[in-house]
Amino acid sequence: MNNLISKILRTDARNWAPLALRLVVGLVMTAHGAQKLFGWFGGYGLQGTAGFFGEQLGLTPGIFWAALAGGGEFFGGLLLILGLATRFAALTVAITMAVAIVTVHSSAFFAPAGMEFPLTLLAAALALLISGGGALSLDTRLTRQNS
Repeated sequence: MNNLISKILRTDARNWAPLALRLVVGLVMTAHGAQKLFGWFGGYGLQGTAGFFGEQLGLTPGIFWAALAGGGEFFGGLLLILGLATRFAALTVAITMAVAIVTVHSSAFFAPAGMEFPLTLLAAALALLISGGGALSLDTRLTRQNS
């Protein structure tokens, strides 16, 4: 089991590119999750998001899906910022963005209602899924990996 965890956390500590992706995508996702869960930054909070998910998107029970999406965004974003379990966090973000594209943003490509922004976040998450956390990540510290 320890070997599996090492493989999941392994990353190239000399690769600085994932740091920029981790920080920006992590910040964006944490803020979006905070909107859904806590109503911060102009969001609707968990109850409002649950209502939208259930009534507008047909995702029932709305509270379950809102908590799952908000939690994945908020905690996935925090993990990306820290570079902790980066591949798991990136997978969470990628799945959340894929669902957002299919359920909310599929009618257009360009903003404000289109898929261009969630598609960009999905692509960045996939890049982090492949690369891992890179330089200055807790994944690197945990595995003591230098290559």
